[in-house]
Amino acid sequence: MPIDYDIDEARSLIRTRCTGMTTLAEVALHFKELRADPRLPKRANVLLDLTTLVSAPERDQLRSVVAELKDAGAALRWGVFAVAARTDLLFGMSRILAVFVDDVFTNTGVFRQLAEAERWLDAQIAER
Repeated sequence: MPIDYDIDEARSLIRTRCTGMTTLAEVALHFKELRADPRLPKRANVLLDLTTLVSAPERDQLRSVVAELKDAGAALRWGVFAVAARTDLLFGMSRILAVFVDDVFTNTGVFRQLAEAERWLDAQIAER
């Protein structure tokens, strides 16, 4: 499965991992599954791991992802959003995504290493 996730209910944290070749249709399916998950917290922080993703979205596809985030956000409130992306292309696209979701999340961060994203996210959650 190109997208998997787990929910840390105690921390209101959704950890999503995209691997290999991930399509926009798979992203839409992920949000559908997420909205149906009974463990979904009312306020959700997100760690998006793109460190093993080999495909990259185009700018218009990012807008579709933002629309999915906003639609899912109708049933909950988004908290902090951290993205880990190693390649230059995915790092740049993640920075664009962070701009697009600036009004959706309380704070966003884009990082090259997963451990760095996790440390930043932990610090953000601890401040709340």
